[in-house]
Amino acid sequence: MQDEAAAVSFLERLNAVRMKLLRRELDYGLLIVPALLFYVLFSVYPFLSMFYYSVTDYSVSKMTNLSFVGFKNYLSIFHNDLLIAGFQNSIIYAVLMTVFQTAFGLVLAVFLDRKLLTRNVLRSVFFLPAVFSPLIIGFLWNYLMSTSDFGLINQGLQGLGLAKINFLGDADLALYSVVFTQLWQWTGWAMVIFLANLQSIPKDLYEAADIDGASKWNQFWKVTLPLMQPSVNVVAVTAMIGGLKVFDIILALTDGGPGNATQTIMTAYIKTSFNEGFYSKGAASGVVFFFVVMVITVVMMRVLGKWGERIK
Repeated sequence: MQDEAAAVSFLERLNAVRMKLLRRELDYGLLIVPALLFYVLFSVYPFLSMFYYSVTDYSVSKMTNLSFVGFKNYLSIFHNDLLIAGFQNSIIYAVLMTVFQTAFGLVLAVFLDRKLLTRNVLRSVFFLPAVFSPLIIGFLWNYLMSTSDFGLINQGLQGLGLAKINFLGDADLALYSVVFTQLWQWTGWAMVIFLANLQSIPKDLYEAADIDGASKWNQFWKVTLPLMQPSVNVVAVTAMIGGLKVFDIILALTDGGPGNATQTIMTAYIKTSFNEGFYSKGAASGVVFFFVVMVITVVMMRVLGKWGERIK
């Protein structure tokens, strides 16, 4: 009888705990509902609408009584020079930004983590461009890189007896000039992320490495870099996604020119959808771009995850 009573008491306590956990989950669920509704309304619904329009003949000349056209709009992407150039330039831009922003930010963080008298001032100087809007940065560099009489960089080149360089008007240089301006703006942001990670690394590890006779270079590769994996993940993934979605700096500096040399998928999407009025083709390019970004992000996360497992 005592065993039965103990078992009943245990089951009652277990049920009480389960009910308490269930009520807690319901409370948390109610708190999440507003955010979930916001996400569905402003993310899921627009995407589903975009997919719907991508398989119709929706355009500025036909906004009602839409007809189903299948994957015709998707196939047209491969015959649209503007969209093809946008995809290619976006990927080149994103890869360059990811690699160099991560590398330069890491180098800056390591040097400015030293005990320098001016390190706080230098940190502020390098981070300051990230505070400004990309449009402001675009107008600034448009002024600096201009080939006109007020272009400071070309004035300096002429002062040295060199010829002017058409940074933004040369199809072979324009995209890389834009990348340079964005590295100048966002490397300081990456530096701050890396600095936060660097300062969390125990100094005992470096002292132990010194005792073992490890050089500063070996300490960086064997101690610093492995422990920087979390911040490298953050910077690399955000740089890649931000690079693929770039729009505002392109608009401010080149508006996609010269020709299609600096068109990105976002500028091509805007021009196809709103300037030319082919809404369905723009929607199709948006759907394709969504899956491209998703695939690249998943691949990056897997690669970075395997790197993290290997260094552990």
